[in-house]
Amino acid sequence: MAAIIRKVTGEDPATRKRVARRFPDTERGRAAAETYAAGLAVARTVYDVRVRIGGRQVSKTFKTKAEARRYASAVETDRDRGVAVDPRSSRVTFGDYSTRWLDSRHDLRPRTRDDYAALLKVHLVPAFGSFALGAITPSMVRNWHAQLSQDHPARAAKGYRLLRTILGTAVVDRYLIVSPCQVRGAGVEHAVEREIPSLAEVAALTEAMPANLSALALVAAWCGLRRGELLGLTRADLDPLHGTVRVARSVSELADGSISVGEPKTAAGRRTVAVPRHLLPTLEAHLATYVGADPDAPIFAGANGGWLRPRTIERHWVRARTAVGVNYRLHDLRHLAATLTAATGASTKEIMARIGHASPAAALRYQHATEDRDRAIADALSDLVSAPVPIRSVG
Repeated sequence: MAAIIRKVTGEDPATRKRVARRFPDTERGRAAAETYAAGLAVARTVYDVRVRIGGRQVSKTFKTKAEARRYASAVETDRDRGVAVDPRSSRVTFGDYSTRWLDSRHDLRPRTRDDYAALLKVHLVPAFGSFALGAITPSMVRNWHAQLSQDHPARAAKGYRLLRTILGTAVVDRYLIVSPCQVRGAGVEHAVEREIPSLAEVAALTEAMPANLSALALVAAWCGLRRGELLGLTRADLDPLHGTVRVARSVSELADGSISVGEPKTAAGRRTVAVPRHLLPTLEAHLATYVGADPDAPIFAGANGGWLRPRTIERHWVRARTAVGVNYRLHDLRHLAATLTAATGASTKEIMARIGHASPAAALRYQHATEDRDRAIADALSDLVSAPVPIRSVG
């Protein structure tokens, strides 16, 4: 059981030194405490609550006995429920705890670790770093999220998800009884509806790209690979005989400028995608002209034959879209691939498998989009038969 101890402090009249004694909160102890206090100058009484949590005795001090009793009752209830927290633990600052949390996450991909470190440095530590974990309240989290959402809604959602994860771990570690992250829907990113390029614009963008990278735009537009997945393709991943491309890795660039080659973004990202047959001649010519004979040779290589940096492909893409007079992102080609896939009547699971989505939510968005543009897409698909989209020769 939680024990309440009276602590009497004051000045000894004989020695004029500060002294203190503790007394049990019993009838006899109370009488002894009152006698002791009467003999001191400027005596003061506080109340310590002592309780054993997780095999260790902890204590917390209160000014009044009523406060001490309330806390003792509450902590005993929490201990019986298995959710009691050492008061000293909740005094650990968010800055210290988040640093230890990130250091302990050896399961994170290098790029994810960089992203988390940036969110902590720019948004979370400035707002919560100096506060003790137990001092962070739901209203503080709500106000922080509301302010950041005004100008940076995507960062607010990402930052909130990270904050919720870290403080959720603090609950598991018994630093907190309950997480202060209680803002409903705060971790949801509401994607802005973006226009996707037309097939004619894809052809123009392909023509505007450097010859050794034009095939990259085609694979993105027709197979729906992410940028990192495109950069991670090797000769062994492309099978012209069976008309498939295997997504086995992803290339990213870290904050320190180094290249990271790892697994695709999600488990669903590891997949084999059928290549539309009209692309195969172009891809075969690309292999013959620009790709080394080694099975591990990157299909889209850098100047030294190694992995192409994401910033390099981004630079070429910006030049191409400027030349064409459009403002699409490279990622918008993936959206086009998903929308065209849905337009063929593919099921949700088929879209997920082809595009590499881990959940059906995104696939359902593309299916909904096709309902609105079904006739226009059907006409565009018919045009492919009568007037094939120009594909740049690399021979």
